[in-house]
Amino acid sequence: MAVDDILEARGLNKAYGGLQAVRNCTFTVERGSITSLIGPNGAGKTTAFDLINGVVVPDSGQVIFDGVDVTGRLPHTLTRMGMSRTFQITRDLRDMTVLENMVVSSPARGWRTLVGTKVQRHEKDRAMDLLDFVGISHLAHTPADRLSYGQRKLLEFASVLMSDPKLVLLDEPAGGVNPALLERIIDRIQALNRSGITFLLVEHKIDMVMQLSHRVIVMAHGEVLAEGTPDEIQRNDMVLDAYLGKV
Repeated sequence: MAVDDILEARGLNKAYGGLQAVRNCTFTVERGSITSLIGPNGAGKTTAFDLINGVVVPDSGQVIFDGVDVTGRLPHTLTRMGMSRTFQITRDLRDMTVLENMVVSSPARGWRTLVGTKVQRHEKDRAMDLLDFVGISHLAHTPADRLSYGQRKLLEFASVLMSDPKLVLLDEPAGGVNPALLERIIDRIQALNRSGITFLLVEHKIDMVMQLSHRVIVMAHGEVLAEGTPDEIQRNDMVLDAYLGKV
């Protein structure tokens, strides 16, 4: 692991029955970068995310985050260490307001909010600032179940920032959103990256990947097929022939 790498997936393997979902998956993410993980459906991208973020324990291999072996550590532990993640399907708590969803996402508070602990002013202020950052502060007191799909995506994006992460894993942030909202998400990712936050994305929208990414990792059949800059990936004959047209 190089000094400037914030994350290393080292020889990760995961099988489900006879299906080898991830096979000897090895790559690094440079600190301060926007790195994208691409490949066709079934390539192992989301499983790799699950292994990195502790949702699933690898059969073998290691995950090194910020110089520490975090293999198999639970997601809430990783959040406290500075790694946050969104999911393909938004996981907001629909019986709660947008603001309550945000405060629950604070690692200093979390589920204590649900048992009556008073919300601190600084927590509310931070939540409101982040909601304003993604453009939905006017919905702070709206029940989450009244949000549109795009608004829920923005809520989840804002929620992962409550923990002041060093690394954010975004699982298909562009999935199902309209072009205007997509531009807002791209702009927000770039602004956060300029402030020092590192991003690792799983994404199917190749135009977005090539616009955003400093580095692109291509997976196929659970393994890393190729990696490089967007220009290098777009000129890679093996990637072009086998995958880019099908991602």
